[in-house]
Amino acid sequence: MTHRIFAELGRRYRRAVVDAWDQVQAAKKYAAAAAQGRVSGSDVGLGTNQLTLSEACRILNVKPPQGGKTDMDIVMERFKCLYDVNEPDNGGSFYLQSKILRARERIEVEVKKAEEEAERKEEIQTGWKPKLFR
Repeated sequence: MTHRIFAELGRRYRRAVVDAWDQVQAAKKYAAAAAQGRVSGSDVGLGTNQLTLSEACRILNVKPPQGGKTDMDIVMERFKCLYDVNEPDNGGSFYLQSKILRARERIEVEVKKAEEEAERKEEIQTGWKPKLFR
């Protein structure tokens, strides 16, 4: 009887080790693909609980930023409408409301990153001009 218990424990342990090894190998492949640029830059470095840019755009029903530019007025309009509709006090869902908030934040982060990158490129081309205060 005890040999069956040990055999079962051995199988479970072996399966756990193999699964962990597979996860490590998948993570290495993903990191290599990200380093070579084969993974979308907006999705690299996201935690497991963060939205991708495409998910955020689908939630708010807006087009993804093209070249880092999008009409933030439309994004804010859709955000306010959906956020108010899902107000928990009026029978809405707190979960959906938080998803809508995270979607807006994700789009704002993407646009801000693109603006900062454009400013850096412009500064490199034109040279650094310090702001003087008198």
